[in-house]
Amino acid sequence: MSGKLFIIEGGDGSGKATQTRLLYEHLQRDGRPVRAVSFPDYDSDSSALVRMYLRGDFGSDANAVNPYAASAFYAVDRYASYQRGWKDFLHDGGIVLADRYTTSNMLYQMIKFETPAERAAYLDWLEDFEFNKMGLPRPDQVFLLDVPLAVTEQLMQERQGKTGGATGDIHEKNEDFLRKCHAAYAALTDRYGWQRLACTEGGRMRTPEAVHAELYRLVQRELGC
Repeated sequence: MSGKLFIIEGGDGSGKATQTRLLYEHLQRDGRPVRAVSFPDYDSDSSALVRMYLRGDFGSDANAVNPYAASAFYAVDRYASYQRGWKDFLHDGGIVLADRYTTSNMLYQMIKFETPAERAAYLDWLEDFEFNKMGLPRPDQVFLLDVPLAVTEQLMQERQGKTGGATGDIHEKNEDFLRKCHAAYAALTDRYGWQRLACTEGGRMRTPEAVHAELYRLVQRELGC
């Protein structure tokens, strides 16, 4: 594989879609061969089980759903996207930007386990399942949009206020789940060497343009520029 696979990761409200779009447009202006994908792929039939899971069809509490089963739902969706959409492009030297990837499974499912040993065993299994057995490509780099928990909780409250009621999937509705996610980011960053980008300054969100400028510099470095 001669291309590059870059992942934009982060919690709810961190700006993943915006940063993916800004980076895609910038690399296009540079004349780079680039594509952007997003997971789950809600427009594809391959995400049917993911939609059922997030809707609560298998249980309204995310912790009640077997993390290995939930991971398989997402992995199948990624496999379909890769095989049908961007496998050849990546192998021909293209740059693929993914808004979420296996990295989100790592986060959302590993925190269902209580002990470090169980979490490590799950991560070992997930890597082998997706990257070895299913043949999905490993990321060249993961860029984590880092938003403090207090800011994330405020963003979620504002989102709920705009809709006039409850919003989000079974993950977003569980505040304890969100807290565990933020606590797990550090462990994943240490294990895999993710690049963290601070999305706040002085307790407030930085502008999308400021975050993008930093992200673009990091990507240029990864590309050897």
